Formats: sequence, C-alpha cells, structure tokens
Amino acid sequence: MPAIVLLGAQWGDEGKGKVTDLLGERVDYVVRYSGGNNAGHTVITPDGQKYALHLMPSGALSPNAIIVIGNGVVVDPKILLQEIDGLNERGVDVSRLRISGDAHLIMPHHRALDRVVERYLGSSRIGTTGRGIGPAYGDKVARMGIRVQDLLDPGILRKKLELALREKNQILFKVYNRKAMDVDAVVEEYLGYAERLKQYIAETRTILWDALDRGENVLLEGAQATMLDMDHGTYPFVTSSNPTAGGACVGAGIPPTAITKVIAVSKAYTTRVGSGPFPTELFDEFGQHLRKIGHEYGTTTGRERRCGWFDAVVARYASRLNGVTDLVVTKLDVLSGLEKVPICVGYEIDGERVDDMPMTQTDFHHAKPVYEELDGWWEDISQARTEAELPKNARRYIARIEELCNTRVSVVGVGPGRDENVVRHQLI
Repeated sequence: MPAIVLLGAQWGDEGKGKVTDLLGERVDYVVRYSGGNNAGHTVITPDGQKYALHLMPSGALSPNAIIVIGNGVVVDPKILLQEIDGLNERGVDVSRLRISGDAHLIMPHHRALDRVVERYLGSSRIGTTGRGIGPAYGDKVARMGIRVQDLLDPGILRKKLELALREKNQILFKVYNRKAMDVDAVVEEYLGYAERLKQYIAETRTILWDALDRGENVLLEGAQATMLDMDHGTYPFVTSSNPTAGGACVGAGIPPTAITKVIAVSKAYTTRVGSGPFPTELFDEFGQHLRKIGHEYGTTTGRERRCGWFDAVVARYASRLNGVTDLVVTKLDVLSGLEKVPICVGYEIDGERVDDMPMTQTDFHHAKPVYEELDGWWEDISQARTEAELPKNARRYIARIEELCNTRVSVVGVGPGRDENVVRHQLI
C-alpha cells in the first residue's frame, strides 16, 4: 500500500507545492490532511503559469490525480469556492476534487474571534493569519464544531450554529464589544455554499482505502511544517493542527502501516512567518539579501518572512520525528554569490553546547546558534540539472546538510520552476 507523506521540515514555506506538483503526474491521489487557508502553496508550471493555492491540494494542477481534502482540514467554504472558480477560469479541471464530510467548517464567528483576540493580545500575540483556523480547531476539540456534512442537512446546520452562537455571541458582544452574529444570515450564506459544494462531498476514507488496496500511489500533502506542529513545534507559536507525519494518518484516515515513504522539504536556509523563537534569524544585510533574492513574502498574507541561515538542529529533529526517508532542499540558488555560507550545527544555552532540540520553551528562546562556515560559490546554478553541474562548494554544502541530518538529500531545487531541480535520487 504505497502512501507517501510530503511535509515541511522547518516553519513552512519550504516549497512543498513545487514538490507535490513535481510528483503529481506519478501519483493517483493527492490528499491535503491538515490546516486551512492559513497555508499557501505557490506552483509554477512548465509554461510559466503561477498558481497560489491555499485550500486546494497542489495536485489540482496534475491532469489525472484525484485531489482530496481530508477530515483533518478546516474548510472556509467561501475561500474554497473562490479557488475553484479561479482555477476553472484558467482552464483547470477541478471535478476530481473530493472533500471529507468529516472536515470541519470555518464559520464567521471563528474569523471574528481570531482577529479580535489577536489584537487584544497586543505584544503577546501569536502571529496568526486571522482566518479563523485556531478557533475552528478549538471548537472541534470542544465538540461543538460544525462539519462539512452538516451543509447537507439544513436542520442540523441551524441547530449546531444556534448552540455555538449562544456562547460566541456573548463573547463577541460582552467581552470584545463586537457585533453579534445573526443565525439566519449565516445559515442562508452557508446553505448557498452547500448547493455548490455538495457534488464534491464524499466519504474520503473509503476512497483512499480502496485506492491503497489497488496498489495506487497516494500522496499525503501537509500544510505548514514540523516546527509549527501543535504538539512537537515551538508551542505556543504554532498552528492548531498536526502537520507532521503522524498527523497524516489522523487527518486522512489511513493506517500508519500504509506509509512507505516520508519526504521532507527544507530550504537551503531558514524562514519563518509570525512570532516565536528563531535561533538563526538574521537582522543584518545577509537577512535582507536572503529575503530579497529569495522573494520571501508569504503566499497567503504577503508578510515579510523572517530569514536566517540553515538550522541543522531543527532539520535533524524534523528528520527523526517524522521518520524522513528523503530530504528535498529547495532554493539553493538563493545562496549563490555569498563568500561564506554558515550552517547552524548546534546551540549554546547558558554557556553549554547543545546538539539537540532544547526541552523547554525558555531554553529554545535563549539558544544561540553555533555556526560552521562553508565556502560559498559565485556561479549561477539555475541551469544545473545533474549533481556534476553544481559547483564544488555547492555540492559540499548539500553533502554537509545530508551528514548533519543523517538523511539523504534526494532533490535539490535550483530555481522556482517545476523542472529547475537536480535529482540525486528518484523520489518515486
């Protein structure tokens, strides 16, 4: 049963969409298993077309793959329909989309609470996108969530919404001095979405089980990344779901024994959006250089990404946590033209050298990177397609990452395009 997990090894934005698109023609199903429209995948097709996807699995651009939004995703139906319409307008067939009836819906009160609570926190804010993802997952855990399947039953939809707004309207109005939500207006809005989405709603677990039984390739696509995992990331500066390999089983409804390969994607340096600790963050001209040359601005928010050197402690942690079999290193071309390229090989905490992730939030916040400097390269590597075509120092850099992470680097990205890669080992 060949299930493959594709996930991020850092704090997101590593280029997972490009890898999904690269594999899309060789897999039969692409499944999004976590997150919501707080994630963004940018895909550039061979003819130069650029697509920014948020809820739709990146496999939407593959001509044959069935694309699935799993039960672990929280769905904003308005945003999803906007993406469907946008893809249809550009000639992309989305009739292959299937949405789990057990996925939870993002409701208007989730978005309102997300924005107002974040503002209320002030300097202690998490740095959320304000799209309602956290509150939607909170209601899911509190067993008062509204699911995609509820769109098919107007009576259940209204009953669940009335129950939720009984509490949420009190909070919005009495605590934050915001306007209460009107049940009738929300029901009418969401039943409108239901009319258009019902053709896509399905029992996706059975679909995936049957596909695996037939020996078809199922690609499980994570949003965000390892260090944003609710349980294993830099809590509380994390997302509200589990984008790690273990989350793939829960968020798609497949058994762990079905997973045969775990592909992790990492940039050749490190970026992060939002608040939270970031040991290798650069505040100098090198940070500006990485941001400018790497076009480091959020796909979903447009926010400037924080930039830093490659953190091998984080990458090694992600490799061990997820059981990574193949590492994809993207954006190596961004490092061209630098005299020296540092790699963080450990941390110094209270005067002591640490080679693994610190246990406590406090220690990680105070961790100072221990760098190993490698010689840089000046050549333009965007045309390289084989390892031999990479400069010697670029090859040494990749070899050192491989050694530090104890995981083979199978693909190296040398540009944003689908074909701008050096393939060292075939992923499939």
